[in-house]
Amino acid sequence: MTTNTDITPIGLLNGKVVFITGASRGIGAAAARLFAGEGAKVVLAARGTDALDRIVTEIRADGGVADAVTLDLADGASIRSAIGRVEELHGRLDGAFNNGGIPQQQFGPVDAISDEDIDEQFAVNFRSHWTAMTAEAALMRQGGGGAIVNTSSIGSRRANPALPAYGAMKRALNSLTETAAVNWAPANIRVNGITPGGTSTEMIDTWEAATPGIVEQITATIPLGRMAEPRQIAEAAAWLLSDRSSYVTGAILPVDGGAGA
Repeated sequence: MTTNTDITPIGLLNGKVVFITGASRGIGAAAARLFAGEGAKVVLAARGTDALDRIVTEIRADGGVADAVTLDLADGASIRSAIGRVEELHGRLDGAFNNGGIPQQQFGPVDAISDEDIDEQFAVNFRSHWTAMTAEAALMRQGGGGAIVNTSSIGSRRANPALPAYGAMKRALNSLTETAAVNWAPANIRVNGITPGGTSTEMIDTWEAATPGIVEQITATIPLGRMAEPRQIAEAAAWLLSDRSSYVTGAILPVDGGAGA
């Protein structure tokens, strides 16, 4: 079976201002290109802006609207400043794709993970989302609502023996996503999550380097028989950010080729 990730844009996000974290590579970079191609005005955020600047230049060359902002997910002030920059640029925020995160530094069982690794996972893969969502929602309220999508993981849905801290923070993120959806529904702010399975990103490359054969092992568990391309994960986020999903909130959507079925 062939995979078609070169789908003709339909204006799914026309005119929407969308903020994307972790936008310098992988799923975030794919989302930046996809959302802009679908008509969004994108603001891309990551720690290093060199890669972001290249993506911004590419999007602008294709006639899109894009800007870059520096963001350190471990620093709450940096997160709030980045979202403040969105307000300066556009005066509103319609959508946010909280995709940024970090891999677990150590691989192994619960009792092999250091306190430092747990603290880092908490700060970047959970607390940063709480901070970002709160700031995003405050700006969205000024415009009458919006949509937030958080990137979780298939590892949040079941035991994650090699990545226990990562899986735990992602499961906590699912709970936060569902609760925020209920809290903010009266403000017309939808909040959803996606749980990607095996995806061809640098995080998987790092895991493969530490545990040779893991890519083959993961692929064997995917009914569709292949790892996802970052663009395919971004497609699901685009739908959740669009008006086509206007009655969807509090959902944690598997995007895993059937691996979690």
